[in-house]
Amino acid sequence: MLLTKKSEYALLSLVSIAKSDQPKNVDILATELGISKSFLAKILQNLAKNGILNSYKGNNGGFTLKKPCEELTILEITSIAEEKIPSVFECTSINSTCSASVNGGCTVFPLLANLQNKINGFLDNLTLKDIL
Repeated sequence: MLLTKKSEYALLSLVSIAKSDQPKNVDILATELGISKSFLAKILQNLAKNGILNSYKGNNGGFTLKKPCEELTILEITSIAEEKIPSVFECTSINSTCSASVNGGCTVFPLLANLQNKINGFLDNLTLKDIL
């Protein structure tokens, strides 16, 4: 499980917000993107709480980007949306919690860790500006 709907909706919302010259509220975004308003609101609040978005209340309220698009990496956005660094495999380097440790340790972990590092590097070098 690399990315879930949380990441997809976060990225779609940020693209829409970045293209707008005014704050975008949850109602407009949910309708525009065909996304559940309550689910989207939680994602956007989390992005605001973690420094990705500014949140404004009131009639003209909504969300704007807190940083320029070129400073927002896809790894940062997806890690905040998922509330952890997205991983390719649900495995661990701790042998005591790995089912493969019965046979003397996980022989594929180094390969998986290398793959994860490459994916993290790719996502860390890709910015919101790159996908606009």
